[in-house]
Amino acid sequence: MSEQLKPRKVSESHTVMTEMVMPNDTNPMGNLMGGNLLRWMDIASGICAGKHCEAHVVTASVDHVSFQKPIKLGDVITLEATVTRAFRTSVEIHVEVFANDIKGGNPRRCNHAYYTFVGMDDNGNPEPVPPVLPLTEIEQQRFDSASKRREMRLILSGRMKPEDATEFRALFLEREP
Repeated sequence: MSEQLKPRKVSESHTVMTEMVMPNDTNPMGNLMGGNLLRWMDIASGICAGKHCEAHVVTASVDHVSFQKPIKLGDVITLEATVTRAFRTSVEIHVEVFANDIKGGNPRRCNHAYYTFVGMDDNGNPEPVPPVLPLTEIEQQRFDSASKRREMRLILSGRMKPEDATEFRALFLEREP
């Protein structure tokens, strides 16, 4: 029988990462390239997931990411990653990206995404991860809506049949006229 994992507070794994956009990070228009931003988001989220799981983690999925506001050469970006919910061997992380100029001016939220990581043991096999203990209202809202996001990811990836869905069954099944 496996040991029951102790729930962990969201604040215990909260991760903040800061980067400056340099010339080699930009496209010919002087904007941060999307791939570089996704890499930084993956790193910040992975650190957060690893801290929560107290284990190695691997990226399993990234939800829809839209680039809402441009990030320019010389901007400073701050990535904030927080755990939203843990499932058996996976953990969902919410990451937000904020940008401002070097003097702190023109602050803006540029995008966000949900990353999913799987906790791994030392042999590279998935292992159970600690539950999440949401304490604030926003933590509870993200926790409560995580099962819907997870179900949608599983349906869209083909790992769950729409008829097996509980949250989104009506969206995928035909209705009688």
